[in-house]
Amino acid sequence: MLLRNRFILLLALAALLAFLSLSLQFFSRWLPVSMQLKMQAHVLPGLPIRLIPAVPELEEPLTVKNRKRIMPDLLTEPSAPDPLYEANQYCNTPGVAERSMEGHAPHNFKLVSVQVMIRHGDRYPLYAIPRTKRPDIDCVLEPDRKPSHPNLADFISHMTKGSEAQMDGTLSSLPRFPSHSLCEMGELTQTGVVQHLNNGKILRETYLKKHKLLSNDWTAKQLYIESTGKSRTLQSGLALLYSFLPGFDWKKINIRHQWSSIFCSSHCDCPMRNHYLEEEQRRQYGYRIKNTQLEKTYINMAKVVGVPTRLLRASNPIDSLLCHFCHNVTFPCTKTGCIEVEHFKVIKAHQIEDERERHEKQLYYKYALLATYPLLNQTVNRMQRISEGKNTEVFALYSAHDVTLSPVLSALGLTEAKFPRFAARLVFELYQNTDKQKEHYVRILYNGEDMTFQTSFCREHVRHSNRPLCPLSKFVNFVKKEMFLALNSTSYYDACHQRLF
Repeated sequence: MLLRNRFILLLALAALLAFLSLSLQFFSRWLPVSMQLKMQAHVLPGLPIRLIPAVPELEEPLTVKNRKRIMPDLLTEPSAPDPLYEANQYCNTPGVAERSMEGHAPHNFKLVSVQVMIRHGDRYPLYAIPRTKRPDIDCVLEPDRKPSHPNLADFISHMTKGSEAQMDGTLSSLPRFPSHSLCEMGELTQTGVVQHLNNGKILRETYLKKHKLLSNDWTAKQLYIESTGKSRTLQSGLALLYSFLPGFDWKKINIRHQWSSIFCSSHCDCPMRNHYLEEEQRRQYGYRIKNTQLEKTYINMAKVVGVPTRLLRASNPIDSLLCHFCHNVTFPCTKTGCIEVEHFKVIKAHQIEDERERHEKQLYYKYALLATYPLLNQTVNRMQRISEGKNTEVFALYSAHDVTLSPVLSALGLTEAKFPRFAARLVFELYQNTDKQKEHYVRILYNGEDMTFQTSFCREHVRHSNRPLCPLSKFVNFVKKEMFLALNSTSYYDACHQRLF
């Protein structure tokens, strides 16, 4: 009898729990997205959440089917390329611990100069998906809102005092930090500012505190800063610089304006560079139209938003969708339906495949050699001047774009390097051998990882030498000679103007 009563009691409890579970599922289905997120964060703290589209709260209810959410683990690198993992890496969301190898060298090597090329931080999309609501993202900096940084409040205060800085051309008229309640197209977000405050802190800990690259009474002549004329690059550079040199003297700051996104300055006349770029764009187009799954995806998405497929493709939807993904904002919906996570995955997967073919076809590589020669030549010349004992800039910062860093990576032969994420950093270090002071060596690091012996000019050096760094002479020879040999030429001018047969 006792056993029977216990059995009946257990059945009653099971029925009650089942009823409560179904009730919660039904109830949560109608909760606002923000409240669902709070519930998920409470139940599963620390678990990374990426939303698939949910029906937005509109004045008129949409007749679309309900879809469950997915919460993939995006922190563990998959064995094969995964679109969601790659997208998460591209976002570079602050808060993930990063291992930095900058400044690591044997005790008998003295760091004498550092040159840093960065991509701007997280930004609002440059393109809008037709007939959909723009992502509701705030670009006002608020230190109490995540993601944040211990220096964010001081950074905002310091940026309001920058009238004494010297900035070339249009840079002086640009805002020094983002401040719109609804982000403008291409505007740097708070996430983007925090990303570069983090970069600056990493570089400060290594180059100033450990290596004493700059003394406390550093001068303006020791710094070289260059930025394109976009507010997102100027603001990214200032965020990194402030975290690198907290409370810096504005009178010592001179930021040069670079009108070209490839930093070619006065050496931009290069017909063959344009030719290789056009050929690469044709390759991209041909590869895209061969992908039937991609084409079906664009057709399906165009139906959802109610526009011709060509118009949707021209609006570059991946740019906007990445913003939704990085900021954990649900993908756009219309009365016809919603853009799905599967759409996003197909387009992102195609990007990954396209990068692989790009390396195989070599057209982009030839473009990259010609596009980056002026910038790499400037980098090498600065290293040579320092190695000769001349008084010149010991810290250089180039605040740029993905279209700046990507060809540099390709020209250096770093075929395994991932496409530049938000706030990517490429660092060139120059060391002097204190035992033999005329010997100088270079290290090249990408997002904190030492890539020196993956470069085309120093790949073989490690196999034939026990020296831990790459001789400066190899880098110089690559820029001054080997880059042109790969183009069957002997100089930059000849390579740019050789005839096509």
